[in-house]
Amino acid sequence: IKGDTKDISKLVDFNPDMVYHLGEYSRVEQSFDDITKVYEYNKIGTFAVLEFVRKAGCKILYAGSSTKFGDGGIARNTSPYAWTKASNTELVINYGHWFNIPYAITYFYNVYGAKHICSGEMATVIGIFENLYKKQLSLTVVKPGNQTRSFTHINDTIVVCFEAWKKNKCQHYSISHKKSYSILAVAKLFKSKIKYLPERIGERYASALTNMSLNNKVHKRFGKIHLKDYISSFIKKKNK
Repeated sequence: IKGDTKDISKLVDFNPDMVYHLGEYSRVEQSFDDITKVYEYNKIGTFAVLEFVRKAGCKILYAGSSTKFGDGGIARNTSPYAWTKASNTELVINYGHWFNIPYAITYFYNVYGAKHICSGEMATVIGIFENLYKKQLSLTVVKPGNQTRSFTHINDTIVVCFEAWKKNKCQHYSISHKKSYSILAVAKLFKSKIKYLPERIGERYASALTNMSLNNKVHKRFGKIHLKDYISSFIKKKNK
């Protein structure tokens, strides 16, 4: 079924057991230029999804954003994207309390793997690097390059989403990898030339995973697939 989340009640004519709400605008830097679209997708659309869930009497898993934990928690207000995601998390929790809706909230960390976006404004870091590597071009790193990130393979992410559904508790889950990398370190794993880009507004410098506890309200899960191994495998396949 294709359509906007704001029209979910018109598009879905049955009551599901579970709604995985993954349909929001999901880029930090571009959100400054797309603020109208961000508000439509992340506020109006998510409100419509929550109303649908309330009326259908089903569960919801909401894909929150780890950006609100970045730089010691101040990053939640550093971009339109970060603010909408952080405030939506609070709205999901309140809907759970107000209307007794079972929910789970997951926090993803730079998901990569099969079918990630490799070009255009919505491309992921790993996807961009892969695309540039294939074209034998220099890998572009936003200055200063020492921004740290945790990268999580899509397969590890799916495992935790399934766990959240099966446990059926109103809990928060983070899915990441224990090892974080600087953006420059990731680029160097490709063993290619590197080109630096100017710093960008809204850029987050510290990994959102650092010292994240929320009084142990977030259940941390760590992936098994290593980014270094994934990139090594990618390079071998492309050089055959």
